[in-house]
Amino acid sequence: MVIGTSSRVFNGSSHLSSLAPPTSPGHRKPSSIFPSNAFLRFSSPSPRRYCSCSISEPKMRKDDARVFELSNLTALSPLDGRYWSKVKDLSPYMSEYGLIYYRVLVEIKWLLKLSQIPEISEVPEFSQDAHSFLEAVIDGFSVDDAMQVKNIERTTNHDVKAVEYFLKEKCGSHPEIAKVSEFFHFACTSEDINNLAHGLMLKEALSGVIYPAMDELIKEISSMADRYASIPMLSRTHGQPASPTTLGKEMAVFAARLSDQRQEISQVKIKGKFAGAVGNYNAHISAYPDIDWPQISKEFVESLGLFFNPYVTQIEPHDYMARLFYGITLFNTILIGFDRDIWGYISNVYFKQITKAGEIGSSTMPHKVNPIDFENSEGNLGKANGNLSHLSEKLPISRFQRDLTDSTVLRNMGEGLGHSLLAYKSTLQGIGKLQVNEARLAKDLDQWWEVLAEPIQTVMRRYGVPEPYEKLKELTRGRDVTKDSIREFIEGLELPEEAKSYLLELTPHNYIGAAAELARTVGLPDNVVIGVRALNWLSMENCAMGMSKPCD
Repeated sequence: MVIGTSSRVFNGSSHLSSLAPPTSPGHRKPSSIFPSNAFLRFSSPSPRRYCSCSISEPKMRKDDARVFELSNLTALSPLDGRYWSKVKDLSPYMSEYGLIYYRVLVEIKWLLKLSQIPEISEVPEFSQDAHSFLEAVIDGFSVDDAMQVKNIERTTNHDVKAVEYFLKEKCGSHPEIAKVSEFFHFACTSEDINNLAHGLMLKEALSGVIYPAMDELIKEISSMADRYASIPMLSRTHGQPASPTTLGKEMAVFAARLSDQRQEISQVKIKGKFAGAVGNYNAHISAYPDIDWPQISKEFVESLGLFFNPYVTQIEPHDYMARLFYGITLFNTILIGFDRDIWGYISNVYFKQITKAGEIGSSTMPHKVNPIDFENSEGNLGKANGNLSHLSEKLPISRFQRDLTDSTVLRNMGEGLGHSLLAYKSTLQGIGKLQVNEARLAKDLDQWWEVLAEPIQTVMRRYGVPEPYEKLKELTRGRDVTKDSIREFIEGLELPEEAKSYLLELTPHNYIGAAAELARTVGLPDNVVIGVRALNWLSMENCAMGMSKPCD
């Protein structure tokens, strides 16, 4: 059985109710911030110096005094409202439904584990029918089942105990299971169930939703690196024109950084504990002192696909969560840099944006096509990082053997992941609209011949020309530099003719070093990259200094 598969009955829509008329006669309309006789005065050059404008108190329509129920329009979080369609894939995992589902799964799996321990004769090994019944409770868990748990919680005022009672009720019709139903929560503290549920929520949400979105993003940026590998572009350091690069190589930098961080995140071990109230197996040993409970717990946690943490208090310390959320935060921060650079390239008209019929860029300026996808992504990445950073800083801290501050915070994991997912999709949408403006890239390069000061003075160093840096500084700094002035300077140098010919063939368009190669090899295995580079360096010997043709 694959945890979290579509075999569960899940209706992702929580927005079925509409705005309803009031049912409470005690509803009070808000008081106005203005007194009833308020007026404003506006200065005017006309003889009538002041205009007295009476502002009446805002009046509420009769149908405005309504009871607000959850819908797309009334949700407090835009993730559950405006952006629901883009983040709903996370809901089966990171919602309260998801938490209840995984609690149910853990409780049932624990009972099945107990039935396999020979020393616990009170829970004999289940028949195939009983085993199938319990698995069916997991596989068929629905929103209605989760609502039933919530209804029980209204009485218990305890969410995990409500799950236990739900299972006893659900399995009451099966005599074999009903007979041992008191072992559903045997020797467990609530946090034994919760920490495993949270671990499974994260594991499944990451592998099922977040990682695929990250991978698609990296794939698209890598594709940009390959497509634009040989398109020269003026680089800017400190905002000033600098040595040329290629558009593809700059995309490759982000693809490599994001890929490395994605790999780091996937290496985080999602851990679990199952050691009782304070991590010592006190209750377990009191009932069955001859059983190796640490080993049983390890087997159980690992059977769920999690890593076992043997040294805990009442809670799993959440250190892995801090590492995980820090990792996602760094991934998001790198992506913010990408969003901002693309925004800047659009502003410089290096990219045009493909328009879509009917879309409006500005409500007042018809010509505008705003880079809204990258702006939306940047904003949501910031929102995600604020949430994830708090989780990373808070969760590893707990007073003594446990306090409850982690409980309410853990319920917000979906917020950070949701805003991250929304941002990834926004960036992908923005990338899909980009169209390279090679003419503008070429025009910028044509305007900055002074960027060739670097290779010229470097070749001068090789051949022992005195004060090469100072000579180029005198030529270029604070002066207009043109193709002709550069050529005149080169022709006056005391260099071998081959080196001089090489420099004369350099332009801002072809002075790109190994940028194209770096762009094309991003994402390839190291052994492949090494082979490609070996061939390139071999070919570059044919166009090294002193030859008549510059390296491509």
